[in-house]
Amino acid sequence: MGARRASRDRASGDTDRRIGRRALLIGGTAAAVGTAVLARDELGRLWWRAPGVEKPRKPGEVDYRGAQWLAASDANWRRADRPDDFGIDMVIIHVTQGSFDSAVKAFQDPGHQAAAHYIVGQDGRIAQMIRELDVAYHAGNRDYNERSVGIEHEGFVDRPEDLTDEMYEASARLTARICARYDIPVDREHIIGHVEVPGTDHTDPGPHWDWHRYMRLVREASRTSASPATTPRSTSA
Repeated sequence: MGARRASRDRASGDTDRRIGRRALLIGGTAAAVGTAVLARDELGRLWWRAPGVEKPRKPGEVDYRGAQWLAASDANWRRADRPDDFGIDMVIIHVTQGSFDSAVKAFQDPGHQAAAHYIVGQDGRIAQMIRELDVAYHAGNRDYNERSVGIEHEGFVDRPEDLTDEMYEASARLTARICARYDIPVDREHIIGHVEVPGTDHTDPGPHWDWHRYMRLVREASRTSASPATTPRSTSA
């Protein structure tokens, strides 16, 4: 299983040269219990990593009210416990280079080896395909995957007409909610395009993405946003 995970991470661009905090914690759990190195709350977050134990999940639960749950293949993300194990401090903006339905199909294909947490359609509809607490393979950079939420937008980078008012507004509300939930600053250091991820060969969201407009909409949505403590709710296709 370890070899398969390593191969999958390499294929998805979800690799780096370091041992993550989670790996260190899990690998040293037994010794830590005996020496009281780990605090009780850390151990409480690790119990579900024991063999045969999984952290409870509710089928069809979404993090953003109004999103439709359409599960991505589990080959395109990895289970985590964010923000407890990996802090979330970034939103990454993508463009699908295809239709909404083709993006859903790709993210549900285990051979695709990539998926984002959300897809926003040109009509403003939103699908959530991976829970925010889990790590999606969307950025092509392991560190950025672990610390970000990825949002895809239906369309093509060379077609400005694909970037509709409904899409901008729906996406801005979604990003504002994510930023509120994890106390992410609403600025261009923390809300970035896929093209800005180190090591990527992608160009999205492309030259026609209106960052000035988008950031204005996110700030406006942030001012009118409700409490950041949104309770996940269940919704399925």
